[in-house]
Amino acid sequence: MPAPTDVLRSERRAFLDTLRRLDDDQWQVPSLCTGWRVVDVAAHLAWAPVLGPGAATAALARHGFSMNRMIARSAVEWSDRGRPAILEQLERNLASGAKPVGMPAVAALADAVVHGLDVRRPLGLARQVPLDALAPVAAFALRTPWPLTAVVGGSARRRVAGVRLVATDADWTHGSGPEARASAETLLLLLYGRPVSPDELAGEGSALLSARLR
Repeated sequence: MPAPTDVLRSERRAFLDTLRRLDDDQWQVPSLCTGWRVVDVAAHLAWAPVLGPGAATAALARHGFSMNRMIARSAVEWSDRGRPAILEQLERNLASGAKPVGMPAVAALADAVVHGLDVRRPLGLARQVPLDALAPVAAFALRTPWPLTAVVGGSARRRVAGVRLVATDADWTHGSGPEARASAETLLLLLYGRPVSPDELAGEGSALLSARLR
C-alpha cells in the first residue's frame, strides 16, 4: 500500500512541530527506543533518509555488517551535530520528500509515525494517530518479511497471530480470532515491538497478546 505524499508530509511536519516545542531537558529524555534519547530519535529521522548507498555500506562495515547496530550507533553519533542542525535537516527532508535508500515511501511514513510515538509517549504528549497513516503503517509492519523484521521491532505477524485487532478510536481491524481492542496508538506500538501496558488492551484476545509481550 503506497503512502500518500501528503500524509508523509503531514506526519513529518507534526514531528518537527513537536521537537520545536521541547526544551533542552526534554531532548535528553529516554525514548521508547532502547538506548536512544529524544535527540537520538530526531537525529535518526534527520539523516537516515539522506544516507547514500556508499555511506551506508561504509557505516555497515564500521559496525560489523549488523544493520541494527549500525542504525543504533549512527543515530547517537549524528545527535552530536546538535539541535539546530537536526531541525534544519528535518526541514530539508520535509521539503524534498527524502526516504531511506532502497525503501518504499511507506517506510518513511512508518518512521515518522512510530518514532513520533517513541518521543511523545515518554513525554506525556498526546496526539491522535490519523487513520490515513494508521492503515499503511500497520500494513507495512505486518507484511515486512524476515530478515527485515529486525529493523521494525521483530515479526508483527507472529506477535498478533490468532488475534483480531480492533482500534477503538479509528475504523481499523486486522486478523481473526478473539478480539483485542486498543487505541490506534497502542496497536501501532504493539505491532512495532514497543512496550505497552496490559491495561491498555481489552477483550478476550488481550491476555494472549500480553503474554507475548513479556
